Amino acid sequence: MAGFGHGTRRYPRSSGRTRSGTGPDRATLGIVGLVCAVAGFFALGIVLGPAAIVCGRLAMGRGWSGSRPTPALVAVVLGAIDTLLAIIWLAGVATPGL
Repeated sequence: MAGFGHGTRRYPRSSGRTRSGTGPDRATLGIVGLVCAVAGFFALGIVLGPAAIVCGRLAMGRGWSGSRPTPALVAVVLGAIDTLLAIIWLAGVATPGL
């Protein structure tokens, strides 16, 4: 007896293989990171660059190897370039003029 009318064959999903319904999925995070990276080239690069890196990294999952979504990888690379350019631009503005 599996338990008062609730058989085990009715719900075949194991608890370790299902994801929680809360939070955005990896594809959405990759696209959000890609949008942040592209928008960061035009405005607020010092904020949107690191945001793109974080979203892209979260979208790639645990490891760097294996199959990873292309938008997530592009978001990480463009976010790093965007952040680097923003830091260089801020360092150029901060230098005293001659």
